[in-house]
Amino acid sequence: MASPRRIAYTAAMTEFIPPGTRFHPLPSPFRMKRGGALHGARVAYETWGTLNERRDNAVLIVTGLSPDAHAARTPGNPADGWWEPMLGPGKPIDTDRWFVVCVNSLGSCKGSTGPASVNPDTGALYRLDFPELSVEDGANAAFDVVRGLGIEQLACIIGNSMGGMTALAYLLLHPGAARTHINISGSAQALPFSIAIRSLQREAIRLDPQWNGGQYDDETYPESGMRMARKLGVITYRSALEWDGRFGRVRLESDRPDEDPFGLEFQVESYLEGHARRFVRRFDPNCYLYLSRSMDWFDLAEYADGDVMQGLAKIRVQRALAIGAATDILFPLQQQQQIAEGLAAGGAQAEFLPLESPQGHDAFLVDYDRFGPAVAGFLAGI
Repeated sequence: MASPRRIAYTAAMTEFIPPGTRFHPLPSPFRMKRGGALHGARVAYETWGTLNERRDNAVLIVTGLSPDAHAARTPGNPADGWWEPMLGPGKPIDTDRWFVVCVNSLGSCKGSTGPASVNPDTGALYRLDFPELSVEDGANAAFDVVRGLGIEQLACIIGNSMGGMTALAYLLLHPGAARTHINISGSAQALPFSIAIRSLQREAIRLDPQWNGGQYDDETYPESGMRMARKLGVITYRSALEWDGRFGRVRLESDRPDEDPFGLEFQVESYLEGHARRFVRRFDPNCYLYLSRSMDWFDLAEYADGDVMQGLAKIRVQRALAIGAATDILFPLQQQQQIAEGLAAGGAQAEFLPLESPQGHDAFLVDYDRFGPAVAGFLAGI
């Protein structure tokens, strides 16, 4: 069994950086899409495999909202990564063939500069002084990491969830930057349902008195708001089908039923509570707010007079694969189908692959029997 993940904490316990993380300095100033700039900013990343002499075997992974750059074990960090079954020698993303880079999103608290980082202009944490964050900013930061590694063109860019948005922005803003693309449970624009859920998550955090306009610390921390935000998220990350099969209506056994007449009663409630408690002190609330809002703002239609399909058609790649889970309610299948059709309209050999996974949006993190062969098959053909 792998050793537990070790987390390095800053004095304020707002950044959570795995050991072995590498850092790329961004240009200073680093201009942001919606105004403002970062000075002395950095992006956290990790790599696996070897870049060949032609420098044409690089694969970039851009992540969802919460992961760090530690997708799999490295010599500097032997703990399992968040995508361990997918990445490594002989695995679907085969590091015997590919040189793989995974970046932590700009705006995160996992090593890349974000609201939980120190503002060099003041010596204090950025908090809400951090410039407005867009998905495009994360894409431009990832592009700078790739160029800093001496890579002119990626063999493939892989994005899952929010990373699917980041990958599309990367390809649109930097034509010719990748030959192929795998979009996993991603989208070209946020849908109203997803926006509504994320707005409730942000509201839960902001209405917690301990949030205090972003001015919290370890002693006065918006734990209640973060717990509620995470529970809302987890409910949408999985499917009703999985909830039914996994928990049914099984009740908890309690020796103290009168302790709280409205307390936890069902196993599913206990699962959500446990999941939330494990998360709340391992992700900075302000970073959560910024990253969540960046997804709501993302819309490729902005680049094509309000037509998202035309926005997708502006992207030029040779081949593409858009994968989704049939039970995903957060990034539903029609969004992956839209990506495939839009990229095909731009000249790509694009495939849409719906998978009958019961595990909803998070299927790509757990249903490796379905997602692994799909990714491996695509990469084997390029």
